[in-house]
Amino acid sequence: MRPEFWPKALALLALLAAGSALAGERDWLYYGGDQGGRHYSALAQINRDNVADLEVAWISRSGDMATYGEEMKKTSTQSTPILLPDAAGESLVYCTPFNRVIALDPGTGEQRWEFDPRIDRRGDRPFRCRGVSYREEPRLSEDARCRHRLFLATHDRRLWAIDARDGSACPGFGEGGVVALHGAEGYEPGDVSNSSAPIVANGVVVVGSTVVDFARATTPRGTVQAFDSLTGTLLWQFDPLLGHEHSGSANVWAPMSVDAANGLLFLPTSAASPDYYGVERAGDGLYANSVVALDLATGEVRWHFQHVRHDLWDYDTPAQPILFEWNKNGQRIPALAQLTKQGFVFVFNRLTGESLWEITEQPVPPSAIPGEQAATHQPKPIAPPQLLDPFLMPADAWGLTPFDRGHCADQLAALNNLGLFTPTSEQLTLMYPGSLGGPNWGGGALLGDSGILLVNVNNVAFTGRLIPTPEEIDPGSLKSDHPAHGHRMQVTMQGTPYTIEIGSLQSFLGIPCNPPPWGKLVAVDLQGGTILWETPLGSVHEMGPVTAPFHIEWGTPNLGGGIGTAGGLFFIGATMDRQIRAFNVADGETLWQYTLPVDASATPMTYEYRGRQYVVINAGGHHMFQRGYGDYLYAFALPE
Repeated sequence: MRPEFWPKALALLALLAAGSALAGERDWLYYGGDQGGRHYSALAQINRDNVADLEVAWISRSGDMATYGEEMKKTSTQSTPILLPDAAGESLVYCTPFNRVIALDPGTGEQRWEFDPRIDRRGDRPFRCRGVSYREEPRLSEDARCRHRLFLATHDRRLWAIDARDGSACPGFGEGGVVALHGAEGYEPGDVSNSSAPIVANGVVVVGSTVVDFARATTPRGTVQAFDSLTGTLLWQFDPLLGHEHSGSANVWAPMSVDAANGLLFLPTSAASPDYYGVERAGDGLYANSVVALDLATGEVRWHFQHVRHDLWDYDTPAQPILFEWNKNGQRIPALAQLTKQGFVFVFNRLTGESLWEITEQPVPPSAIPGEQAATHQPKPIAPPQLLDPFLMPADAWGLTPFDRGHCADQLAALNNLGLFTPTSEQLTLMYPGSLGGPNWGGGALLGDSGILLVNVNNVAFTGRLIPTPEEIDPGSLKSDHPAHGHRMQVTMQGTPYTIEIGSLQSFLGIPCNPPPWGKLVAVDLQGGTILWETPLGSVHEMGPVTAPFHIEWGTPNLGGGIGTAGGLFFIGATMDRQIRAFNVADGETLWQYTLPVDASATPMTYEYRGRQYVVINAGGHHMFQRGYGDYLYAFALPE
C-alpha cells in the first residue's frame, strides 16, 4: 500500500471497530448480507489479531455427490447460506446446485430438514443455485403456518414458497406452494432457468432468469416478474427489450437489490442476443447492459443507465448493485455502486440516477463486419480508475523464458487490437477483459459506511474471432458457457452467418501472455475516487501439469465473491487453488488461509450463534474450471 494511504487505512479500521455495534447487521439474513448487497458484517469477534487461530468448527455434506454422481460435472456450487431469525427456527439455510434446500443447526452443522423440488434435469445447461430468500409475512397470524417463509427459484423455472420452520410447501402460495414462471414454453429445460435468489420486500417477490448464452440469434425473453409474496398472484412484468422482435435475453441473471424504504428495485441486466453479432438488432439495446431502477410496486422505470451500448462482447451487468450512503463534503446521498465486467465502477444517486462522478464519452473502434453498426462512443467514469488495464501490446508480453515471451509477443502483434471495445471480426481480436470480466457475479464488499469497496477481479486476456458458419461443425468444439482458462470454444449463433471462437491468450507453455497477477483483489475508495491497494488473489501451484509443493501467488481466474467484517477482515474463496483466505482490509496482507477439498466458487457468510462467530463457505467446485467436485459446507470459528 502506498504511504499516503496509511492515514486512510487507520481511519478505516477505527470506523470498522466503531461499527461493530451497528444494529441489524450481526446476522446474515440475505444473500448479500443485506438487501443492498454490501457483503458486510458488523461482527468483530474474529479480527486481525486472532484470525490466524481459526479452526474448522464443523463440516456438513449435502449428499449431492452420492445422489447425482456424474451429473455433478454439470454443476457450479455457488450458494451462500442465510441465518434465519429465532422466530423462524434459527436455522442456517442454503440450496444445492439441484435446488435442494437444506436447513442446518448453526452450531453443529447437523441437518434439521430438507426440501427437494425434484427439478427437471434434462438439457445441457449447468446446474447452480446462489441462494434462497426469507420473508416474515405480516398478513398471517404469528402462529400461522408459513408466517415465516423462504422463496426458491429453480432451474426448471418454478417459484416455490416453503415454510422456514419445517421446509414444507406453503399451500396458499400459487398451486400448492409453487408458481410456474414465464418463458419455458418451446424451449428445452435449462434454456431458461434461474440461478440467483429472488428478491422480496414490501409484500412483493421478484424473479429474474438465466437464459442460454450464444447459441441462437433470438433467445428467450429476459422478462422480470413480480408476484404477491402471500398468494403468488402475478403483479407485474418487465421486459428490458420491450418486445424487440429481432433479439432476446437482456435478462437479469445476477442478484438484484432493493431499497424497501423508497420502494425501488434495481436490476442488473445482461446483453441482448446474439452476444457477438448485432446486425439484426440495430440500436443501443434499450435496457440491455444497464442498471435499471424500477418502482417495486408497479414495475415502472424510474431511471436507468446503460454502461455498454450495442454490446458485441457479452459484457453483461454481472454483479448485484451495491446500495450505500455517500458521505462526502457534507453531503449524505443514498447511493448505488455498479461493477461491470469492463472493470468500471459507476456510482449514482440511487433515487434519481444522477452520476456522482462525471461520466465521459470515449470514442471506440468501428466494426469490420458488413452491416454491423457498432456504437461510436461508450461511457467511462472519470473515477474511480478502471480495475484492470486493458492496454496490452507486444512489448507487454509476459513469459517465463525469452521463448514463450517471444511467442506471446508474436501473437499480440498479429491481433486486431484497438483497445477496449474492439469489435470481434474475422481477424483474431484481443478481448481484454473477456466475457468473464473483470468483476463477475461475486460482486464486491462495502466496508461499513466507509465508502471502501473490496472486489475480486479476473485479469486474463482472451482472443476471439467470427468464423463464417461451416456446413459441418465438430460437436466436441462447442460449449454452452464461457471458456475457462486454457480452453478454446466455438459456439454457433444460430440464425446469423457466424460462429464465435473464443479462448485465452497463452503461450505454447499454456501460460497467459499478459503479466500476472491473473486474479487480484482491489480496494477502491468510492468517495475519493482512488485505488487504495491491490494484491494477487490465488496461487497457481495446482494449475500446471505437476502440483508445486509451495504456493506461487500470481493470481488465478476466480469466480465467487468475498465479505468484509468489522474485525478488519475480508474473507474469500473463489480461486483455482482450493483456498479460503482472510485478508487485512487495510493493506491486503493475507492473515489466514485454509485448504479445502475442492475449489470454493461461492461467496462466504458469517454469523454469531450462542456467543460464537462462525465463517461459512460452500465448497463444491465449478464446471468451467474442471478441477473436481464436492458437496461440502465448511464452518470455521475460534477455539472454544
